[in-house]
Amino acid sequence: MAMDGPPLWQRLLAALAYLLPWSDALQFGGPLFAIAPLFGWLAKPALPLLVLQQTIPFGGLVLFLVLFAAVVRNSQVPYLIRFNVLQAILIDIVLVLLALAFDTLLRPLGGGFAVRTLENTVFLGSLLLVVFAIIQSLRGKEADIPTVSEAVRMQL
Repeated sequence: MAMDGPPLWQRLLAALAYLLPWSDALQFGGPLFAIAPLFGWLAKPALPLLVLQQTIPFGGLVLFLVLFAAVVRNSQVPYLIRFNVLQAILIDIVLVLLALAFDTLLRPLGGGFAVRTLENTVFLGSLLLVVFAIIQSLRGKEADIPTVSEAVRMQL
């Protein structure tokens, strides 16, 4: 049986890129983890990345710069991997900006129902986005996310 598309190793590396935004989306899951601790298993795939980011000073920034310079801007890296890494980076930037907005604007107002609902929405939306992108990567396809994918294609 012939397999069409990129080899399996490229698909796996492309899917692995989405652990970056997932590691930053987990902070929005706090209220949901409190309600349903079963959701805690969703954090496990991102634990090695979280440890790396927290043990190295400015670990998230270092990881971003390494991925951008070594993968996205390296024409020797297969397109599928470059596309998915850059898309994961852009999603991660949005999540970091959302976290900053939550920390500076919303959480100081208190952890009321509206803030918890917004956090749950960001968390569940991120979960769906990451799962979709991982599935598409494993299929050897580009995860077509409006606006984000267009920006990625313009950069590559």
